[in-house]
Amino acid sequence: MTFPSDLTLFDDSLLDPQVQAALPDGYTLRALRSKDYERGFLDVLKVLTEVGHQTEQEFLDRFMYMYKHNDQYHTITISDKNDKIVAVGTILVERKFVHHNGLVGHIEDIAVDQHQQGKKLGLRIIQALKYIGARRGCYKVILDCSEKNVPFYQKCGFQQKEVEMAWYVPQEKARL
Repeated sequence: MTFPSDLTLFDDSLLDPQVQAALPDGYTLRALRSKDYERGFLDVLKVLTEVGHQTEQEFLDRFMYMYKHNDQYHTITISDKNDKIVAVGTILVERKFVHHNGLVGHIEDIAVDQHQQGKKLGLRIIQALKYIGARRGCYKVILDCSEKNVPFYQKCGFQQKEVEMAWYVPQEKARL
């Protein structure tokens, strides 16, 4: 599937103007776009974890799924003066039965290009995602991180709570 234009994942009204104003000159905060494959979106994620090889079509298929569910998926990017993506993050809005059918924002996949670190781009991504969570009506925003990143997230206003647990599905049991 191809698009006649650069489709935006969600409406810009969910983006924090104060975060945009705090970015270095020439840098832009925006929602993920359908043409961000060629702008280096997946390359930035590689500083975080295994991404695997994805074709542009696979990227577009995932983008369209998220676009059709854009009340849940809010992936943002920061691009530099050359329109190259240099920082990314996502907030996933979960619908709950608790807290009177409340909403919880889950922050995921925060990554900053290695050559762009030290410019407070990670902080700006977190601020922007918290803003989206508040605008969407979440009663809390949570995230998991490694022990070494706890001080960073505390500076972003998070407090350590509970314990993270994980179970990785064995490959032979995973359905793709």
